[in-house]
Amino acid sequence: MIKKIKPNTPGQRGMTVIAYKDYLTATKPLKSLMAGRNKTGGRNNNGRMTAPHRGGGNKKNYRFVDFKYNKIDIPAKLETIEYDPYRSGFIGVVVYADGERRYILVPKSMKVGQTFIVSESAKAETGNRLPLAKLPVGTFIFNIELKPLKGSALVRSAGSYAEIVAQDPDTQITQIKLPSGEIRKIQSSCWATVGEVSNDEYRLVNLGKAGRSRHRGIRPKVRGSAMNPVDHPHGGGEQKQGIGLRRGPKTRYGKQAYGVKTRTPKKYSNSMIVTRRKTKRNTAK
Repeated sequence: MIKKIKPNTPGQRGMTVIAYKDYLTATKPLKSLMAGRNKTGGRNNNGRMTAPHRGGGNKKNYRFVDFKYNKIDIPAKLETIEYDPYRSGFIGVVVYADGERRYILVPKSMKVGQTFIVSESAKAETGNRLPLAKLPVGTFIFNIELKPLKGSALVRSAGSYAEIVAQDPDTQITQIKLPSGEIRKIQSSCWATVGEVSNDEYRLVNLGKAGRSRHRGIRPKVRGSAMNPVDHPHGGGEQKQGIGLRRGPKTRYGKQAYGVKTRTPKKYSNSMIVTRRKTKRNTAK
């Protein structure tokens, strides 16, 4: 549920937050599955800035989330639902029947006390994890593997899910539709979790003030059109100016931006893409 802040200060006008008390059941993380992590500030080992607009932010501890799910045929119960500063979805502590505890990415609508299992013979119910070949067409999934038993790689952010659109038993290939609109082939022996990622209202939050971005470690961005020509291809001119006779928008380094295909033309996995993802350029009318 999105909660609107009463504006006691100018920075709170229009600010919204997620009512975490309605979802979270624990305030402190499990120490055995947590560790400190050094920040880079967007700089490499030489101290040069390689990722712009990063720096500062609140201190965070890293939670070791299990994306391999290698405890097969052992039932598990969800003990807590917690906040993770390093990801948008909620995480939770699960205890397996053998007593081991791990962090997992919590599916939407899953409550504390509910159980799930990682098994080839599991039912296609929310939270259960099984091979793609065992799932019917139309099933919503997340935490999807690209290679069998390598660990989840696709669809892990808040509120996201993919849909199974086709099964081919002869070639052992499953076609899934990703959140970007891309339809991709994946080996049917890869595993996935049934359901959607929790915290689906994450993208509806209005930060309200610059300070909340700084707390997240996001530094200010300056428009290219507000710069001088020496600093950006869009810079210069009196007041607001267009991009002129250029082919299209450019990055500050002179490369084309917004809707440009950046995928390597001869990438090994190009044959696995049935329909490319939607971009600003190919969705414009």
